[in-house]
Amino acid sequence: MSQQEIRLAKPDDRPRIEAIVEAAYSPYIAHMGRPPGPMLDDYAARIAAGQTHVLESADALVGILVLEPAEDHLLLDNVAVDPGAQGGGYGKALMAFAEAEARRQGYDRIQLYTHVLMVENVAIYERLGYRVTERKTVAGYDRVYMEKPV
Repeated sequence: MSQQEIRLAKPDDRPRIEAIVEAAYSPYIAHMGRPPGPMLDDYAARIAAGQTHVLESADALVGILVLEPAEDHLLLDNVAVDPGAQGGGYGKALMAFAEAEARRQGYDRIQLYTHVLMVENVAIYERLGYRVTERKTVAGYDRVYMEKPV
């Protein structure tokens, strides 16, 4: 992995953020029968709210992270790495950053969710120490909720 930086997203990062999300999530459309939730998100609003971080490596944005404060936990709403950069440790770096950010903000746990059909994501998160807490349908999406103490 080359020199990298994780920073808050700026408004002019939005087109690249949307391109990463499109590339990372579009393969799931056929399985789900509809675009995954992150493809429908309002990234201009997320950036303005200070909820979006980007991972920059070799002067290119290769990953994104959306963190949403909740009452008793930090919600990792979205993590995505450009498919062309996957396998370079960027996803793991973003996950470690999210957990550190949860601690920095005073939370004792971080929560995330993924679609039930994204079974590879559940396996990845379990290897990183997350455990399944519930399964439920929200906005028409069958989700697996997971959390980890930080």
